[in-house]
Amino acid sequence: MKTIFYISVLLAGLHAVTCGQLSPSYHNGHDPKEPKYHMHHESVATACLKLVPNNADFAFQFFKEVTLEAPNRNIFFSPVSISTAFAMLALGARSTTQTQILEGLTFNLTEIQEKEIHEGFHNLIHMLSHPENGVQLNMGNAIFLTEKLKPLKKFLDDAEALYQLEAFTTDFSNPTEAEKQINDYIERKTHGKITNLVKDMDPQTVMLLASYVFFKGNWEKPFKPEHTEEREFFVDDETTVKVPMMYQTGRFDFYFDEELSCTVVRLHYNGSATAFLVLPAKGRMKKLEQTLVKEIIQEWSDHLSQRMVRLYFPKFSISGSYEITNTLSKMGIVDVFTDQADLSGITGTPDLKVSKVVHKASLDVDERGTEAAAATAAEIMPMSLPPTIEFNHPFLMLIFDRDTNSTLFIGKIVNPTIIS
Repeated sequence: MKTIFYISVLLAGLHAVTCGQLSPSYHNGHDPKEPKYHMHHESVATACLKLVPNNADFAFQFFKEVTLEAPNRNIFFSPVSISTAFAMLALGARSTTQTQILEGLTFNLTEIQEKEIHEGFHNLIHMLSHPENGVQLNMGNAIFLTEKLKPLKKFLDDAEALYQLEAFTTDFSNPTEAEKQINDYIERKTHGKITNLVKDMDPQTVMLLASYVFFKGNWEKPFKPEHTEEREFFVDDETTVKVPMMYQTGRFDFYFDEELSCTVVRLHYNGSATAFLVLPAKGRMKKLEQTLVKEIIQEWSDHLSQRMVRLYFPKFSISGSYEITNTLSKMGIVDVFTDQADLSGITGTPDLKVSKVVHKASLDVDERGTEAAAATAAEIMPMSLPPTIEFNHPFLMLIFDRDTNSTLFIGKIVNPTIIS
């Protein structure tokens, strides 16, 4: 019988308020229009960018699975948080278990070596943790171990060097105290946004792995709070709710995808993050969520054009909490959750398996932003009213980091009045 341990993959709060200039680009390297890396980024960019297509594929495959499991619910998660945690776990996995994890993260092991994957994640964590001004983004990993479990020094050294791992001794035989220690750590690291991540812990647990991401951004063009008003949001044919709807008129990056019958608006945050707001026509959400892949995002990016519009977008807070063991199993990561698991790279003996994986994420969207201090810009208004885009029925919100082209968050907002 294998000893079990938990992996808690968590992710923290997001304050949406708008962003920089250019779209994510999933080519090998940056779009020619993209801002160049600063010199201190040049040395780490190559390995990091090698991961971009795979991480994007993982993000949208995971999104498809989650939407199938919960078709009519709000969804919000961080693909980069989940993939980082499992890449770190692969450091301690061996044989088929390791192969399944890396292939489940959509890596083709004939095209990229394990060493390159770990180097790429190391560089990704470094770049995301040192973003350009305007965005606050913290990533990290922690491992909580029972005193009697002695992990290999090589695993701890490699995980610390590559994944910024912190290690703590924990008494899991006292679940209440163990939960408090872990939850307090996560709450502190996520600035209070993620609370009560773990509960009902099994006293037989010997190790818990936690991965967290915290993001806070200010809109480049903030909404004025005095323009926010209560308006109707149509959840489905039977359900209508009232939501505080933010409003502004201005030039926005805009595209209408005729094939998928959806409107795409791109908003920017100060700094390196970008939000794609995607409003499918009524009845077309299912097709959109099941066909969404990185190539579609790239197509939207390529076709965006500046358009004067009247934009209504809800102010809301949601969180997503998922036990994602089954989801990952459907994506080919199977053995690590069974007695077939080989995690001997962690302790030297193959007597560990993962019991469950918890992922929690939260999102806050409001008007806030930093107005430019020394410049004033006036939008020239046409005589006739510009078209209105109102996000008043279920929509998608995708948040990318432009410096690394990483998919930070994917959300489906079905009912913005339901927090979790």
